Amino acid sequence: MNRAGAREVAFVPGFMQRADVWRAVAERLPTRYRSTCLDPRAATFEGRLREIERATEPGAVLVGYSLGGRLALHAALRAPKRYLALVLVGASAGIEDESTRRKRRAADEELAGWIEAHPIAKVVARWERLPIFATQSSALRERQRRDRLRHDPRELAELLRTGGQGALEPVWDRLGEIACPTLAIAGERDPVYAAAAERLARLIPAGRAILVQGVGHAPQLEAPERIAAVLGEFLHEHLGDCGGVGGDAQAGALRDG
Repeated sequence: MNRAGAREVAFVPGFMQRADVWRAVAERLPTRYRSTCLDPRAATFEGRLREIERATEPGAVLVGYSLGGRLALHAALRAPKRYLALVLVGASAGIEDESTRRKRRAADEELAGWIEAHPIAKVVARWERLPIFATQSSALRERQRRDRLRHDPRELAELLRTGGQGALEPVWDRLGEIACPTLAIAGERDPVYAAAAERLARLIPAGRAILVQGVGHAPQLEAPERIAAVLGEFLHEHLGDCGGVGGDAQAGALRDG
């Protein structure tokens, strides 16, 4: 099938994830969109931003989850006219209070030190026990485990040090720079990020928030059919019948360099 002219929808995974984590949503999009599941590999936040810019075409729609949402937000702030629309899932614009951010940075540094000193199996086991993932079933955690086990603990530690919420300056005061339509999504059972989504929507000029009932921090994993429907409606509203082929989501393997 001819893919010429298809509007690209590029999906960015979160911390300790690979491209396939978005596939269940990407494959449900209408066939007029060309879905690309990105697979960033750089060990630093800045390196991943460069990877995303190289891998996406001007006029793409950028969709990111958690760390991937922070990456998408910063990518849009760095190049405000590059992306046609932005979708942030379980994401925030940072920690504003300096004391709180300093404590988070210290906690992230302690965790990073622990991560690089342990085998990946122990790192994954600890990560899966975080309270933020409590709404995920054991079967869902199991489905994610194989990709998580493919990571290098040293690279994860470096990514946490450079891209964790304690490391990044907050950008709430810059959200007015984002001119493209932006959809902020969060799980209703994830109150911190639900509040962040609603605030993002208030501060971004063309922003909108949707809270997904009955799910937690990763709604695209817990309810992929609902997220695909919400995303499809958002794309249709702002892109219309732009043409495209979607359906069979492509994986985009990235390398820093």
